[in-house]
Amino acid sequence: MIRIEEIVQKVGRHHPQADLDMLRRAYFFSAREHKGQTRASGEPYLVHPLEVANILADMRLDEISVATGLLHDVVEDTLVELSVIKQYFGEEVAHLVDGLTKIAQISSLSREEQQAENVRKMLLAMIDDVRVVLVKLADRLHNMRTLGALKPEKRQRIAQETLDIFAPIAHRLGMGKLRGELEDLAFQNLYPEDYRYLSAQLEARRAEHEKFLERTTKRIEDALRDAEVPFVRIEGRVKRLYSIWKKLKKQRIELDQVYDLVAVRIITPDEVRHCYAALGVMHNTWRPVPGRIKDWIATPRDNLYRSLHTSVIGSEGQPFEVQIRTEDMHHVAEEGVAAHWKYKEGKIGKHGKREMVADDEDAAFQSLRSLVEWTQEVKDSRDFIESLKLDLYPKDVYAFTPMGKVIQLPRGATPIDFAYAIHSEVGDTCTGARINTRIVPLRSVLQNGDVVEILTSANSRPSRDWLNFIVTSRARTRVRHWVAEQQRAESVEIGRKLLDKEAVRFGLSARKLYKDEDFKKLSGEYGFGRIDDLLAAIGYGKLVPRNVLAKHVGAEKLAEIEARKESRLRSGVREGVQAVKKFIRLGDDAISVRGIDDVLIVRGRCCNPIRGDEIIGYITRGKGVVVHARRCKNVDSLMANRERIVEVEWASHAADTTAYAVKLLAVTENRTGMLAGITSAISDTKTGIRDARASISANDKGHIEVTVEVFDLKHLDKIIRSVRGVSGVLDVERMNGGAD
Repeated sequence: MIRIEEIVQKVGRHHPQADLDMLRRAYFFSAREHKGQTRASGEPYLVHPLEVANILADMRLDEISVATGLLHDVVEDTLVELSVIKQYFGEEVAHLVDGLTKIAQISSLSREEQQAENVRKMLLAMIDDVRVVLVKLADRLHNMRTLGALKPEKRQRIAQETLDIFAPIAHRLGMGKLRGELEDLAFQNLYPEDYRYLSAQLEARRAEHEKFLERTTKRIEDALRDAEVPFVRIEGRVKRLYSIWKKLKKQRIELDQVYDLVAVRIITPDEVRHCYAALGVMHNTWRPVPGRIKDWIATPRDNLYRSLHTSVIGSEGQPFEVQIRTEDMHHVAEEGVAAHWKYKEGKIGKHGKREMVADDEDAAFQSLRSLVEWTQEVKDSRDFIESLKLDLYPKDVYAFTPMGKVIQLPRGATPIDFAYAIHSEVGDTCTGARINTRIVPLRSVLQNGDVVEILTSANSRPSRDWLNFIVTSRARTRVRHWVAEQQRAESVEIGRKLLDKEAVRFGLSARKLYKDEDFKKLSGEYGFGRIDDLLAAIGYGKLVPRNVLAKHVGAEKLAEIEARKESRLRSGVREGVQAVKKFIRLGDDAISVRGIDDVLIVRGRCCNPIRGDEIIGYITRGKGVVVHARRCKNVDSLMANRERIVEVEWASHAADTTAYAVKLLAVTENRTGMLAGITSAISDTKTGIRDARASISANDKGHIEVTVEVFDLKHLDKIIRSVRGVSGVLDVERMNGGAD
């Protein structure tokens, strides 16, 4: 176990003016409060805060951050109040500890919602002080290093959260070294078999790679000296396991085809001209790979990363990557914000805290604030997490306004994303775009170097269709908000018409109804603040107009009026409803809506959900509840009208005898016998086949579509595994939609 004095010495070396006594006091306080607590591994709990503090000291952070690392779990896991932390250690430490303390467990929130609120709280605290998230990343890193002591299910959940949220946050803050370790640890726990296989492959080639890097490094040193280009050192490395695995999966290539499997890094003195001189030497020494040169010095990434990248073909025909950067650039690339930020001695800012400043203050502040500025607009927890993942996605497209301003966007971004990146109003009023002076469709994908001009009109408004192709969280949030507002306005109008019609049926004046003070109070009884909210609920189909009137004038009075209706009309309506139900067959009672009985339920044809799929229900006008799989491509647009979403579930009492038609697509080698092999494998699982078709694609691969009859998701997984086992099958996937 690391000793507190070792941590104190590290902080003292990097911060001679630091209050080192605070660290000792924080250690003894943490040791006292965590006394008797143990981790899942059985070791004393104090080991964890000590290791977190040590990671922060290695990152060269100040004593406030390191003390927070020692105290970060005290408020959450012991009886200590935040006010005590403030009294003993000051407002700065208390502020950081509060930002790291999870919200109290609220029974009404799901695990996903609680996760979202905890992340939101941390990120909002980060706006005021970036050290909140730096301590959290150190905390997560140590937890990932010791994940083996937990149960498999919990390991998987924490590893997935790390891969989805915390590793991308580290990337956004430029912390390449920490991000790499988080990703590799998550990969090891999420895909252990792939991890072991890839590790073994690299280990088998380790001696070969080491010899290659040794020869290459020596040649680079000689070439740079001959050209009189100064350098500090040359480093060699093998690409990280998770990065290799992602590239192999995405590009469907073999390990030998990875261009940057091995890389050499040239560190130059702190003058940019030496970097470009070294690049010229590399291209004179080896043949560069076309399209593989990236200049992150002239156009830095939004996480402050700066470097030159090029791929070349070595003398033995082996491709490798060369990265060229100054010593300062390298420090920022490894440590990111932790290296970039420093503290002005004696400068006191708001809340009595020392202000953080940076050499590139405006850029750093903008990068950090843009990460979370939209979080205050996204109210729904699920939307927040999904938008966060999108916003943290690496931004690799650099486009320009006609005036030359650089706009950084994620891969796959469109002119709509570009418009919203400029300003919300530009996005809201966008009608078209020119890319490199040519009019293009709004769904066009932007490329590096594109000059984009956005065409606007004061009368134009966002379209729901944009949700099908925009990729940035800012654009999605604004468009969803607009669509929701439009849907709400329509629903208020529909609700008003439905209530007016119902009022006329019972001889009531709709005009007088809305002026009635008792009716206005009725909105509050339903949990709404205004009458418009009540009308919107009626328009959405959540409230029945007759029930609202019954609550206002009395159920007995309405019953008397309704009793005068002709019995024949009532029976005719009843028979019609039963006929519709019989015709549509309500899913054989396989799906139910929580808290609602006798409702029309239809499975969405766009995604064809089967038993075992995660599902959601969407209230339609006149068609009952349409059930979609959560994976459905249309769910995203449905979420713009979240008031219509209802919870649905597969009925536990329903027999698993309903066969669902599911279409599979198998990509295969182009050779005879593939269709027969696949259908035989499916038959071996005792599964019915409704249809099978084969074709050859443009890239000379076989495409075999098979429609099978499955009973649930487990049955489908069994079929897919069986097909994947057929020799020559490259990939199998479930296609959206079903088959009749």
